[in-house]
Amino acid sequence: MCCISLAIRRRPWSSGSRPKRPAAPLPSSTARSKNENCMNRSWPLLLALAGSLALGACQRRAIPTKSTAAARSQAPEVRARNLEFTYLAAKGKAQINANGEQYTANLNVRMRKDSVIWVSASFLGIEGIRARITPDSVQVMNKLEKTYYAGNFDYLSRQFNVPVTFAQLQALLAGDYLPAAAPNVQLTAVEEGPVQKVSYKQAGLLVQQLIELNRARLQKLTVQDDSTKSSLDVTYADFQPLEPGGQLFARGVMLQAQQPGRAAATVMINYRNVDLDKERLSFPFSVPAEYGRKNRK
Repeated sequence: MCCISLAIRRRPWSSGSRPKRPAAPLPSSTARSKNENCMNRSWPLLLALAGSLALGACQRRAIPTKSTAAARSQAPEVRARNLEFTYLAAKGKAQINANGEQYTANLNVRMRKDSVIWVSASFLGIEGIRARITPDSVQVMNKLEKTYYAGNFDYLSRQFNVPVTFAQLQALLAGDYLPAAAPNVQLTAVEEGPVQKVSYKQAGLLVQQLIELNRARLQKLTVQDDSTKSSLDVTYADFQPLEPGGQLFARGVMLQAQQPGRAAATVMINYRNVDLDKERLSFPFSVPAEYGRKNRK
């Protein structure tokens, strides 16, 4: 499924910097070749950073930080309200700067909460990547290379040198606060002016989240791995109400991934046409017989 082209509006990123003006378009044949080469080299990055949907819901709830009553009484209160939904469909456009190249992709994202994430990425009107992710499996099809991958989350963890789970990816896409996976993780929560800073360490990673108190929504997520010196920053901006219900979601998202010895990879995403629980969605993923399977290491 190909996504329609979207006009990109400038967004007020919290870092204070403005996105660089894209280079002048290349002739059609040259532009297509350049975009295909870029995507073939960096499509795992696009998969993991492809969507950061923040969506409204009919009901919000505070996220507990501990699993038992005794632990909750001792843990600081996290003032975030995550979003609830069953089905989500949205389209957007991503501007990607990775491996020394800049290019643009149209995104089509579908989700069924806690069950499946489906992403399609198109370049110059041609679908290049399709992914279907469940809590137990990761399937990725590269239509330009005519290859596919089928496995589990160990694949994404190896690609980004940090542990990756379905719950983490779903929270990233929804713009939700991500609680610690284990109930005995020590958590700190400090209010600093208009935001609450929540921090904890888990599996060798330092996770820091800034929650905007007025909206009770996640403003920034930072994940750092001191052992590999890798980091991921995700900033949510341009919160607007989603009808019906007037719930807030971030139309603008900026992601920056940093690994040792490499220039930072940056993705800026703008969303529109977000449909929440409008219909029961399908998540098609059929691999043609001529495609070769890749076992990526």
